[in-house]
Amino acid sequence: METGLAGKRVLVTGASGGIGSACARAFAAEGAAVVVHYHRGRDRAEALAAELGGAPVAGADLTDEAEVERLFQEAGPLDVCAAVAGVWPREDLPGWELPLERWRDTLDANLTSSFLTARGFLRGVAERGHGSLVLVGSTAGIFGEAGHADYAAAKSAVVYGLLLSLKNEVVRVAPRARVNAVCPGWTYSPMTRGEVDDAVLDRVTATMPLRKIAQPTSRARWS
Repeated sequence: METGLAGKRVLVTGASGGIGSACARAFAAEGAAVVVHYHRGRDRAEALAAELGGAPVAGADLTDEAEVERLFQEAGPLDVCAAVAGVWPREDLPGWELPLERWRDTLDANLTSSFLTARGFLRGVAERGHGSLVLVGSTAGIFGEAGHADYAAAKSAVVYGLLLSLKNEVVRVAPRARVNAVCPGWTYSPMTRGEVDDAVLDRVTATMPLRKIAQPTSRARWS
């Protein structure tokens, strides 16, 4: 099937992670030129870039405004941005025990980073008149997640308030541009590695018909 991605330039944030690396491989398989972003996973990002035939690699802290602006300068003109980067805090804490510092850190890592990424990409869309932004939320932002109210709130803000506002704004300057979001559920990745024991598996799959946690791709294996 022709996807129209051949020759397009795509930035994938969080490409050193499980979902991000799977997205980068999928774009490359369609013939897109992928820019591989990482924050702390430089070794994984460089290995992925080599796998993709020498794709450019760019490191940036997406909660830092100056670093995000540098990232988009280095990435150059883009057709697509997949804003995959995010952080899931590992410790289960009910809302009444949640420290304000963690709340702020989680919102920064998931909501602020998505905003700065979207802003950087959409500035280019406004200039060129086209482009596609894909924000990555989570089922936690739709249904909530006990012990992770901070993460659920951040992801809900991404896929509701931020997404819907951006799509209403971008059509004024680029009617053919697109802003969309996807909301993965629990997925095996470096971020969740070691966290999914039998007790966690029973809890998080309780409402899933297949009682399974997803893999980033059908061939992925995490150990």
